[in-house]
Amino acid sequence: MENRGQSFSVLNCIDLSSPDIHKSVSLLKQACLDSGFFYVINHGISQEFMDEVFAQSKRFFTLPLSEKMKHLRNEKHRGYTPVLDEVLDPENQVNGDYKEGYYIGVEVPEHDPKSEKPFYGPNVWPAADRLPEWRQTMEKFHQEALEVAKAVARIIALALDLERDFFDKPEMLGDPIATLRLLHYEGGNQIEGQISDPLKGIYGAGAHSDYGLITLLATDDVLGLQICKDKDARPQTWEYVAPLKGAFIVNLGDMLERWSNCIFKSTLHRVLVHGPERYSIAYFVEPSHDCLVECLPTCKSDKNPPKFPPVKCGTYLTQRYKDTHADLNLYTKHQA
Repeated sequence: MENRGQSFSVLNCIDLSSPDIHKSVSLLKQACLDSGFFYVINHGISQEFMDEVFAQSKRFFTLPLSEKMKHLRNEKHRGYTPVLDEVLDPENQVNGDYKEGYYIGVEVPEHDPKSEKPFYGPNVWPAADRLPEWRQTMEKFHQEALEVAKAVARIIALALDLERDFFDKPEMLGDPIATLRLLHYEGGNQIEGQISDPLKGIYGAGAHSDYGLITLLATDDVLGLQICKDKDARPQTWEYVAPLKGAFIVNLGDMLERWSNCIFKSTLHRVLVHGPERYSIAYFVEPSHDCLVECLPTCKSDKNPPKFPPVKCGTYLTQRYKDTHADLNLYTKHQA
């Protein structure tokens, strides 16, 4: 059971243009200890460009399904993910997530040796004559969002009593697995049963925590995102996160919780679809494939030894994606 109240979470707001770094570190640290969620404003990406990214995203998702399926995601997690492709909360969901998405990673040519590793390779792009400017828009946003993520990571490093540039190292955000994911939650009236109902196990996105370091989330003005600050509480209490125009909603991933020895929180969140369609843009930031994620030196002591064994980032992410996404062979069999 859960508390179904319509309460809203009050999140700290980090101004990336503020010269008062001590205030920013203090606000961020409090947020990371409390909820693992916060807003970031004045991040340097113009509202005009953000509007264009959303407009281009909508242009793809309004294509016929047969056209979208031509861009079906591959084993590198590039391309289109249909409705019900992902099951984030199998214990409570009767079906998969009622959302569709599109993965765009760091572009790595096929002949590059790096492309032999998981999560590196060429992207899947819609034809330029079908969606002009689409690729250019998404590549530009990818680059700009990474700079925002790096700025946030520097404040996180200071909040963990590390050097400011700790996460800028080549094996971390100097060569990241950064993934842009466009998301579309269709209106509940368009598909029977799609309006979310937790009591029936129907969700836009099931309850989950993100896998990596941090996630930047831009949303439209349609309410839907909820967080649960205490996943072990019974009943669970879910609070809405209000959209904030021009801001990113930032949340910590499981990898950072692991890195910080559970000092910083990776928080459960989900999306409920109430009727109107909803668009959001998530930017997932992880270190490089070969980065060894082990307890940070400032997060362990004799009284608080490391809670997790070291693990390579690529190994960890590969398993997490495998656990939540449908087998691609199912689509091949369906289309045969």
